[in-house]
Amino acid sequence: MRLDDKGLIDRSERRSFTFDGHTYTGFKGDTLASTLIANNVKLVGRSFKYHRPRGIISDGSQEPNGLVELHQGNQITPNVRLTMQELVSGLNIRSQNHWGSLEWDVLELNDLLSPFLSAGFYYKTFMWPKPFWEKVYEPIIRRAAGLGRLSMESNSDRYEQAFAFCDVLVIGSGPAGIMAAMTAAKAGADVILCEEDFRFGGRLNFETYEIDGQPGPAWASAQIAKLREMDNVRLMKRTTVTGAYDGGTYGAVERVSHHVADRGDAPLETFWRIAAKGCVYAAGAMERPIAFQNNDRPGVMMASALRGYLNRFGVAAGKRVAIFGNNDDAFRTARDLSAAGVHVAAYVDSRDDADITGDFPIYKGAHVTNVKGRKQVEGVTISGGVGDVMADCLGVSGGWNPTVHLTCHMNGRPQWNEQIAAFIPVPGMIPGMEVAGAAGGSFSTHACLKSGAFRAREVLKTLDVEARQIAIPKADDSPTQIRPLWMVPGKGRAWLDFQNDVTVKDVKLAAQENFKSVEHMKRYTTQGMAPDQGKNSNVNALAVLADATGRAIPETGTTTFRPPYTPVSIAAMGGNGQGAGFAPQRVTTSHDLSNKFKAPMIEAGLWYRPSYFPKEGETHWRQSCDREVQMVRSAVGIADVSTLGKIDIQGPGAGEFLDLLYINTFSTLKPGKVRYGVMLREDGYVMDDGTTACIAENHFIMTTTTAAAGQVMRHLEFVSQCLRPDLDVQFISVTEQWAQFAVAGPKSKDLLAEMLDAAPNLPFMGCGEVSIGGIKGRLFRISFSGEHAYELAIPSRYGESLFKAFCGKAEAMEGGPYGMEALNVLRIEKGFITHSEIHGRVTAGDIGMGAMMSKKKDFIGKTAAMRPGLVNDREELVGLKPTGAVKELNAGAFLFALEDDATRENQQGYTTSVAFSPELGMLGLGFLRNGRERHGKRLKLVDHLRNVTTEVEICDPVFLDPEGSKARD
Repeated sequence: MRLDDKGLIDRSERRSFTFDGHTYTGFKGDTLASTLIANNVKLVGRSFKYHRPRGIISDGSQEPNGLVELHQGNQITPNVRLTMQELVSGLNIRSQNHWGSLEWDVLELNDLLSPFLSAGFYYKTFMWPKPFWEKVYEPIIRRAAGLGRLSMESNSDRYEQAFAFCDVLVIGSGPAGIMAAMTAAKAGADVILCEEDFRFGGRLNFETYEIDGQPGPAWASAQIAKLREMDNVRLMKRTTVTGAYDGGTYGAVERVSHHVADRGDAPLETFWRIAAKGCVYAAGAMERPIAFQNNDRPGVMMASALRGYLNRFGVAAGKRVAIFGNNDDAFRTARDLSAAGVHVAAYVDSRDDADITGDFPIYKGAHVTNVKGRKQVEGVTISGGVGDVMADCLGVSGGWNPTVHLTCHMNGRPQWNEQIAAFIPVPGMIPGMEVAGAAGGSFSTHACLKSGAFRAREVLKTLDVEARQIAIPKADDSPTQIRPLWMVPGKGRAWLDFQNDVTVKDVKLAAQENFKSVEHMKRYTTQGMAPDQGKNSNVNALAVLADATGRAIPETGTTTFRPPYTPVSIAAMGGNGQGAGFAPQRVTTSHDLSNKFKAPMIEAGLWYRPSYFPKEGETHWRQSCDREVQMVRSAVGIADVSTLGKIDIQGPGAGEFLDLLYINTFSTLKPGKVRYGVMLREDGYVMDDGTTACIAENHFIMTTTTAAAGQVMRHLEFVSQCLRPDLDVQFISVTEQWAQFAVAGPKSKDLLAEMLDAAPNLPFMGCGEVSIGGIKGRLFRISFSGEHAYELAIPSRYGESLFKAFCGKAEAMEGGPYGMEALNVLRIEKGFITHSEIHGRVTAGDIGMGAMMSKKKDFIGKTAAMRPGLVNDREELVGLKPTGAVKELNAGAFLFALEDDATRENQQGYTTSVAFSPELGMLGLGFLRNGRERHGKRLKLVDHLRNVTTEVEICDPVFLDPEGSKARD
């Protein structure tokens, strides 16, 4: 089926692949679809519902039928479009959605049962008998659902995410897109031109149009070469812009190495976020079919696809081809085929006054009413007394639909245009976007060229960029002639959605059963819910619905267009977020040194922090932990606390801003002082706690917990932008800019005196600038251990060196580094809370901070926190000590009265944190109903999961140094 003198392929390089075990050969520049057509393969898949034979229908990303599985090693990629996958030697392609072979699909029996499987049958059939749903119906439906398979193996392919910025984004590289890009580029704007095909030129590559006397593909190549030489232009082929979002942001997927046999380290796909100041949308239009009996048989194709495969790939889709259309564009297919020597068996035009002539049989005012054959076209039946005509291929054209999808992604609705019988975009549906060419309803080549240049100038005006007039090339400017025809009446089933097997009868049934809304009809019939999202069928279906309900097409409306425009793999959106990259792995500046000390790492808020630092002879983590706790209590310990969130807040409104965020007052905080604060959510529950230091007037450093750093930053953004945009305040996260180390213990001041250029002399909760070896840093006298302690912040690039020096100096003082296990013991001994306690369901009063809630000012969550349900009969923070024979305490256990059964109804509280203190023994923190009134009482602790029951005494949560004298000395 290959023609010798046609196409844009490179015949010097042969390539082969296998499809269902059979080897087929094509050329460089082919797609899998063009190669199969060249090898006269008609049957490529099965439909979802009835498993009817299906063949390739289109030549682009809207293809509903040519979906296959790509097998590579242990990987299976389902739903690969034959029309979009470039031919690469060695590909192993297999058909999908059949039981048995593609030729003999046992589930084609469903087609015989079609009278019982009409639209909505599942809503009516699977209700009774009721017990059958879980045991019979649901398992069968789940096994049948979906198209294609996954290997269930870990995905070994690489994916990336990337960002791009430009003045003008041009979507589509047809005549309108090229003119738009050239106009913007010559004006000096930064331009990105995206094309989803692997060859620039858009529809010009599929046609025989001439521009300025040159073949369309040659003109496009010359213009692209000029754009490629410009430094302010980025050309991105194989890139589909999939969605339009707020703020001029567009999502796009670049197929980086689908076309490469040996990928090496290259990613398979890259998901781009493109920020554009303006956009010219020139995505063209898609041809739509006409519904008639058996119009879904393999070999029935879009008329434009027939000439596309002919002109671009040098392939004839049939030896005896019939054409059926309602517009002049269909005749272009018959003309191109005939000129290439392909036998045109019949040209059928539904318009009785069509002005056409040709060297082949022409039937005006007639319809194709049926297709003969089952697994391929064997003939067509023509109305008007013509009868059956032998043919092995049928091209159909019901007109063209502008590709309005992206223009509707921000909830816009297109409007109906009678002249072209299609929906077109409404200006302004996407801020900053201008629609050019066929996407806007301009279907002639000259109109597309003119529209592209004009729309680019309109975008440049909004950017205050002066655009020069450029000459519009000469091209065909024939007007569009069409007479709408959506379906041909007949007895058999006429098909709308080829993948989901939706027929004209199904849509009429939906209307009959009062599903008259487009959205209701869509869900009742599954129309447009296949992978092609109804690109080939939605307009026809709503036209049928309009006729069935007695409404006009504009009144009937369209479905909601949502991104993505074409299916996007979850892996592409996830980028590196698989395997170890599923969550960001954040390490401190001391990470390598901690590993050298053989410290096991634990994850804390995406950071990896040392659990403990084992010494020689220590065989159990408890030995290391106990030693580190005693070391801090008796000498000095060093802990890397760089993971704490650090937010730099500046501006005249900073104090008032902090007052709104925290329950206590910060606007009165003087430079050189630090204050502890608690932050509530809007519902009155605690969000986070931490210290904030006043560095200078109108300059503060907020410290958050490691776990909530991101949440707090988002909260600050919300408050600033939505609640108090009037405040003159700026803030930025500086977590990564500062390495910060806790120096805790009775000898901490002595250690700093030896290390710093000047001895520290800060009061408790004081802060100030210091230097160490000439490097400026910040010193805070705060304590999370209850000991005399400091935290020293220094620029991150010096963090590793400082930690090494600290550890060496501390060891000389019988101290050293301590990890998260010891830190946890130290803070539990002092009753300090972490997110184990402020887990999202506690108030300031619950954790004993109710007195901090200011009565003189407003703050976020204040009113909600005063609701009776958040004040009365609450579970309050308490300490726990085991008093029974069993000395074990477990976090997550529940508290019961000694005499009560351990049931859900009787529980009075729960534990949140436990630790073994070398000095005090087993300790725990938890919440108990009215707990502060029950100090000294005894309760029963029950851990059903680990089968532990013991007796505990309720006590004050501060077990050690309740006066705080150690920290203040």
